[in-house]
This record gives sequence, structure tokens and C-alpha cells, in this order.
Amino acid sequence: MHRGCFDSGRDTNPLVKELIRKNSIIVMLGTGGVGKTTIAAALGLAAAQKGLKTALITVDPARRLREALGLQRLSAQPARLDQRRLRAAGLDSSLPLSAMMLDVKLLWDGLVEALVRSREARRQILENPFYRSMSQQFAGAEAYAALEQLDQLHRSARFDIHIVDTPPAAHAFEFFETPRHLIRLLDSPGARWLFTPDASPGRSALTVASRAARFVISQLESFTGPSTLSAISDFFGLVGEATLALSDRFHKTDALMHSEAVNFVLVTTPREDHLHHALELTTLTQRHNFRLRAIVLNRMLDEHGLHALRSSRRQMPAYLDEIARVRDLLGEDDSKAESVIDYLEHYRKRQINQVELAAHFAQELAPEIALAVIPALEPAVRDLPSLASLAKYLTESTGGRKFLENAAVAFAINSKMEKEAKRRFTG
Repeated sequence: MHRGCFDSGRDTNPLVKELIRKNSIIVMLGTGGVGKTTIAAALGLAAAQKGLKTALITVDPARRLREALGLQRLSAQPARLDQRRLRAAGLDSSLPLSAMMLDVKLLWDGLVEALVRSREARRQILENPFYRSMSQQFAGAEAYAALEQLDQLHRSARFDIHIVDTPPAAHAFEFFETPRHLIRLLDSPGARWLFTPDASPGRSALTVASRAARFVISQLESFTGPSTLSAISDFFGLVGEATLALSDRFHKTDALMHSEAVNFVLVTTPREDHLHHALELTTLTQRHNFRLRAIVLNRMLDEHGLHALRSSRRQMPAYLDEIARVRDLLGEDDSKAESVIDYLEHYRKRQINQVELAAHFAQELAPEIALAVIPALEPAVRDLPSLASLAKYLTESTGGRKFLENAAVAFAINSKMEKEAKRRFTG
């Protein structure tokens, strides 16, 4: 993690200029409640507005997002945005943006169909209790399915750019590690030994291994319950012919995630806990050599506050200065205005606190990570016009570090002046 003074780094160029390009893959990261899915949709819209055929892959989209995109539902097949809704929203009706929702089981079943040649073996695998559990409940099944879907779309060259909305950050580690976990599982000598099926004549050692596995399974089932381990053994036996192909597939997917085509974008908000999680994720991406190219600081102030701070440079915006003097101007005896004054003072304090937290967060980042600062939009993003407004902020966002530096300096100077004034007054 980088500590030190502010460095504009890549912030001198708009965030999306380097990310939104042909043959690019953008993987979104972020904890729950930061607006990650909405930012992903806005990036997709921004890419489509640049004429790129865009695929937005989301894991579990909220209903309001489907409505914002102008889609009645999302399926496992990419669905193009409705031209009439685009036109009604004042957007180009030919925007090439498609969205889809991940179908985990369908993707795993597709792998079996593609890699296991025997029709009877495929049938038994699809009906195998361990396979069903693994493909639907295994912690990394959803994450790998997203990666597999991405890999399939990327190889098809159907789209120019792909944007993947991952599960919340609580599961991000599984998302990162899934291909390698599966590689280790299939390449494990222990797994191959324990669950090797009866071999062809002349390979008695493997037959012994299979008999040993059945003995171990029969003993363990007395503790774990019948059929559980047998189902695992049956699965490995059935999938044996496809083990090398599956391992190769997982290796290629892992390589794709580390390639220059894939860029990670982390979304957070100026809430203290969200910023803490964002720093943890930043460390995680660095540890695993993923290309974290940008961080979107979402819901940073409101639109008025953001614009005021941008125009005021290193001075406290006038409206925040005025709030600080409202109580003195109205007088302490004005009980009717008390609640309004309290609200305004709380608002001012919240704005200052957000800037302080965000400025400290920016100082912790490595200089090569771009930082975009996006305000909280009112009303919230619930339709295509508001999504287009968010996309505009993303395409025009630049100088996130410099903005926070100026804001932090403005508030620090103002804070010193306030303290000095209070000292003189009380003295």
C-alpha cells in the first residue's frame, strides 16, 4: 500500500478514456451497498455511447436496474436494450448495449456437455448429487460461472467490450481464487489417487487405489452419512476423461484474468467502513497481481457540494461558510428555526467529514490507480435518463486526487480559522 503526498497520477485523463476501448474487459469490485451494479451499468452505457458493442454481465441485478436499462427481465442470453425506451429517454435508439444475468447451473452443465464425450457419462454426472451441490452451492461456483461466461463471450468476439458485475466484496476472494482452487483440486495427486476409477487391464495400481478409496469411503460414511462420499467418488470416476480438459480450461480462464485485456474497477463510497473494505480489496488485487486500474468514489457529497468545491479550488465553498454563521445570524432564541439550523449544521459536518475520510483514503492508494469522484445523484438512478447522467459524470471525471487535495486544504484552512476566531472570542 502506498502512503505519502497526493499524486495526480493517471487522474489527469478522464477515467473511461483508458478503460473503455475495443477488446477491453472491465471487472467491477466493491462491497454491498456502494452502487457497484449501477456504476457497472453506467459504464456499459458510456461504452455503448462510444459506439462499442457492449455486454454487461451481472450476477444478481436489482429490479430497479432492469427497469433503468429498459428491460422487462434479464436471462442467460444477452438482451439488447429496447429501442423505444432509449428513444423516449432522449438517447440514441441504436446504442449497442446488451445485458444478461448469470445462470450458474446452465454454465456448469454446458461445461459437462462440452467436455464429456459419453452421453451416458454426461447423464450420470448431471444427476450426481455431488455435482449438483458443487454447481449450485459451492462457494466458488457462481464466481467461476461468471468467469466462464466472460471467457466464452470473449472468445466469440461477439462484443467489443465486456463489463462484469461481480458478487459483493464479501465473496471477492472466492472470485479471485476460484480458477486456482479448481486447478489445485483437479491436479491434486491425492484427489487423483483417492478417486481414480477402476483402470484398464494392466494398471492394477489404479485398481488398488480405487479399492482403497471405496474402503475409506465406507468407513467415513459411518460418520458423514451414506452416499455423500460415494457420490464424490462416482463424480471423479465419471469426469475422469475430462479432467485434463477441465484443468486446461481453468488454466486458460486464470490466465485471462491476469492478462492485459482485463482491468479491475473498484467502487466505494466515503463511508469509513466502505473505505476500509476498499483498501483491503486494493491490497488483495495487488497480492494476486490483478490490474486494478481505477477506483470510483461514488456518492461523494451531493451534486451542489461537488460542483462548489470544484469551482472554489482551495477555498471553503461560500454556502458552507454561510451555514457556519446561520445560528449567530438568527439568534439562539429563535426556537422555530432550531431544527432547520441543526439540519444545516449536520449537513455541513457530514460534507467536511466525507472530504477528510476520502482525502486520507486517496493518500493510501498507489499513484498508478486512477481515482474518479462521483456525487450522489438526486433522485437516485432509477431510469435511463438518470443512468445517462451518471455515465456522463464517469466519462468526464478527471483529477480525483487533485480535487480531494484542494478540498482537504480548503477545509483544513477553514478549520484553523474557525479555531482561531473562537480562541480570540473566548479570550
